[in-house]
Amino acid sequence: MSSPAIRLMLADVDGTLVTPDKILTPRAIAAVHALHKTGILFSVTSGRPPRGMAMLVEPLHLEMPMAAFNGGALVMPDMGVIEQRVVPQTLVAPITELMGAFKLDVWIYRGTDWFVPDPDGPHVKREAATVQFQPKVMRDMRGLTDGVLKIVGVSDDHEAVARAAVQAHDRFGEHVAASASQPYYLDVTHPDANKGAVAKYLAARYQLAVDEIATIGDMPNDVLMFAHSGLSIAMGNADSQVKRAARRITADNNHDGFAEAVERFVLRRASPAKA
Repeated sequence: MSSPAIRLMLADVDGTLVTPDKILTPRAIAAVHALHKTGILFSVTSGRPPRGMAMLVEPLHLEMPMAAFNGGALVMPDMGVIEQRVVPQTLVAPITELMGAFKLDVWIYRGTDWFVPDPDGPHVKREAATVQFQPKVMRDMRGLTDGVLKIVGVSDDHEAVARAAVQAHDRFGEHVAASASQPYYLDVTHPDANKGAVAKYLAARYQLAVDEIATIGDMPNDVLMFAHSGLSIAMGNADSQVKRAARRITADNNHDGFAEAVERFVLRRASPAKA
């Protein structure tokens, strides 16, 4: 029996679409252009803020809705907002206190702004280079509890991040989504701001069956979208949990694993989707 045709591909960004140095390779760009030419829809979902995905729009000729903050904000390529899902205001302070108990630095994303307690703190400069805009310094939380799209706990103590993720899920899991987008980042968003919900949204918007969707990622928060796609692909740099959840495994993001996945697994199952 032949496999169902793929009509849409949804890709994670960091650790998947871009290299460890946050670069789009010529082969990755060519792979996305090949999807367009074949008629397969293509979109991205990321823990990044919308402005952090703007650098993908022109080289990849993106036209579909994109999901920032792991689905907390759905935007068009011109940054027009389709919808936003915010963290419940009453939980912002307790979540930040939990992160502090594990000695994680706390970042707040609200509107188009990114707030940090220390501009010289762990990963701030790297993140600013990645998303291509600078944070604002947050002296305290007062006035920053409403309209919060994402709270991030940051630490190079990966075990502390993992323990904080478990505690956040146990304490607040009915009201938020908590997962590690990188070993050093704990992302907390609205409960419906997850990559599985993004896959479901795109399926409904473009009238697609689950089996007509391909997804690709490298982190545990990508597993949720794997469950809502017929073809799930783990990057070679993913951990064993993510690889076990995927149907296929490609090369790592230092060796054009995204492009390899498009070439080997997706294009051969092409079927143009409705505009």
